[in-house]
Amino acid sequence: MTLKTLFSGWIERYFSDEEAVILLMLLIVATAAVVLLGGMLAPFFTALVIAFLLQGAVNWLTRRRVPGFVAVLAVFLGFLGILLAMALVVMPLIWNQLVSLVQEIPRMFASGQSFLDEMQLRYPNLVTPDQIQGWIDAAGRELTQFGQRALTLSLASLGNLMDLIIYLVLVPILVFFMLKDRERLVGFTLWLLPRKRDLMTRIWHEMDAQIANYVRGKFIEIVIVGSSGFLIFAYFGLPYSALLGMLVGLSVLIPFIGAAVATLPVAAVAGFHFGIGEQFLYVIIAYGVLQALDGNVLVPILFSEAVNLHPVSIILAVLFFGGIWGFWGIFFAIPLATLLKAMVYAWPRGIKEHVDNPLSDELPSP
Repeated sequence: MTLKTLFSGWIERYFSDEEAVILLMLLIVATAAVVLLGGMLAPFFTALVIAFLLQGAVNWLTRRRVPGFVAVLAVFLGFLGILLAMALVVMPLIWNQLVSLVQEIPRMFASGQSFLDEMQLRYPNLVTPDQIQGWIDAAGRELTQFGQRALTLSLASLGNLMDLIIYLVLVPILVFFMLKDRERLVGFTLWLLPRKRDLMTRIWHEMDAQIANYVRGKFIEIVIVGSSGFLIFAYFGLPYSALLGMLVGLSVLIPFIGAAVATLPVAAVAGFHFGIGEQFLYVIIAYGVLQALDGNVLVPILFSEAVNLHPVSIILAVLFFGGIWGFWGIFFAIPLATLLKAMVYAWPRGIKEHVDNPLSDELPSP
């Protein structure tokens, strides 16, 4: 069998359906628009994500016989209240703690060097002077690079002040009209699509509820874990509790390794502030209990209806989409992987039976 025959058979198998070809073209155009115009249309995409998150609250109110416009107005005002609280209270607090931490780094570095010297005196066969010097040199390089990045960020933030003002003005306006005129906007979008869209409808119905549950659940998880971390750190009197709480909350975005990465700054700040003693141990135990509750209680409750993806698929999605789109790529890695999975199973003459997929966690029915 020649290569031409193989290629022709592959095309006939997967692209013999006219709607499949149209869907592929739409996906290519949408991906190119996001990649090429993502910076320009960032306020629109941000508002679209926020409106998607808030639509669940609007639907909840309308199901309880609240008039549509009143429900939209109530949810939008709640969103504005949260936005103002973040802008006027939370972010200044986190920024001040970040500045204090940067100023404290040289003293933490000196304390760490003294600790290593003490370890070398106690355990000369385990820790050698060459190892200590190597660790100090590596830490010094990291601190230098961190300082350079912080300076670059602070200088760049001066030029991004206008962008921030645009976000604060445009995004709430876009969110309001996306919630208020949702049916008209969806109707216009459907009018642009081909009349024959059975494949698109099947893919959308398969992923809509699951992605909505995942995105809202992940947002709720970030808020709960971050707030709980802040309360734990504040209770033990740990400095930079708001900054560490935000870091712990955002760590849930990265499956499997996010909690481990967030543990390092928590342990470093606790060790520097309390020393290696009982108080340090209490903080680490409380933090471990928080992570255990998140993984074994909170996640099953929030994501009981989430999509079933293999851990390898999740890690690849995080690496790929995070490398392309940064923070938003990490946040939407699993929903985007869900979209790809839905397309594979709904695609004409594609994988027809779930058992054919070796990367699925679901078992075939007996």
